[in-house]
Amino acid sequence: MRIGFGFDTHQLTADRPLILGGVNIPSALGCLGHSDADVLVHAIIDALFGAANMHDIGYHFPDTDIKYKNANSLYLLQCCRDLVYEKYTINNIDCTLVLEKPKLLPYMEQMKSNIAEIMQISTNDISIKAKTSEKMGFIGRQEGISAYAVVLLSTKI
Repeated sequence: MRIGFGFDTHQLTADRPLILGGVNIPSALGCLGHSDADVLVHAIIDALFGAANMHDIGYHFPDTDIKYKNANSLYLLQCCRDLVYEKYTINNIDCTLVLEKPKLLPYMEQMKSNIAEIMQISTNDISIKAKTSEKMGFIGRQEGISAYAVVLLSTKI
């Protein structure tokens, strides 16, 4: 068994969509980034690469490479899956999003479904939670969003 931890954070801006777990969520603010800036998927990718001891998201999908400009993060997750699945199977994914608003409960099942489809696992093996920072810090001021992810992999025999 191998455990991996992932973290990502993105600045919020008025001129970008808010995409989390592959879902375009109605919001006045979206994440700024080279790709679609899906902070949730980026944290999962880093957790997967970390568990497999395969560097990080920037190593595989550098923001200096034009081919990743506005890239769909679910596509990057699929590429990550293909690399990791050469040696490992996934047991589960546990994630936490930290943002003040909007409320994410109406979108959680679609996020889980999108990620489960790409990862070829059950939605029962994916947990996504949302928290606020109680109006403290850059998240509380709605200047950014953070995401944390933990994955558990098993070595293929």
